[in-house]
Amino acid sequence: MRHLFILIIALNYWTDAFAQKATLPSEILTSKQVTELFPDTVRKTLNINFPIFRVYKYSDKAGQYYCILSESRNVISVDKDTFSHNIKAINVKADNGSFIKLWEINDNIIKNNNDESSIWFWTKYIDFKDYDNDGLADPFIIYGTSAANGYDDARIKFIIYYRGQKIAIRHQNGVLDFERETMVDKLFYDLPQSLQTSTKQKMELMIKNNQAIFPAGWQTAMKNKMTIFKER
Repeated sequence: MRHLFILIIALNYWTDAFAQKATLPSEILTSKQVTELFPDTVRKTLNINFPIFRVYKYSDKAGQYYCILSESRNVISVDKDTFSHNIKAINVKADNGSFIKLWEINDNIIKNNNDESSIWFWTKYIDFKDYDNDGLADPFIIYGTSAANGYDDARIKFIIYYRGQKIAIRHQNGVLDFERETMVDKLFYDLPQSLQTSTKQKMELMIKNNQAIFPAGWQTAMKNKMTIFKER
């Protein structure tokens, strides 16, 4: 009985330790750390041609990673607001003093009837958690644009990297009901429930922050695993 008791304690210890590890907290590098890790020679090798806005450092059981967010910073207004026309995110893995590029994201503003003016990473919603407790991080990147009516007619894009797959949700805000549309990759509904729930929570927060206007009934549409839903 005593040995069984000790075994239970040990199992509880390792379960708690793994659960803490599964949280996989990320770290934002300082400007000095970014300059030291990614000098001009490294940036050229990785094809980073825009100013680096932020670098996240995170680790999982497979290694240590850096997610580099860069924005073109085309215009700086009189009140010091920065407007970018292009963005690029590059995710690299540390490998014996060098870096291996795993994936990258590229996008730009679109000139259409809305005339998008800027695009940037929405860092409030970005995370690198282990959603299914398999010891591997599941990078979750979100960015959006501003257009003629600010957020009201701009775009939002969710990108999730899960076990080597890139899964996206693309949303178009709209001042008029019929202009709003959300497109969900079919593979999204195969993701762990915790990851799907987190996505919906981020969507709810965007609504609360007046950054998104999703089509009416979007929660039901996602519950029914619809891949395209819009206002009627």
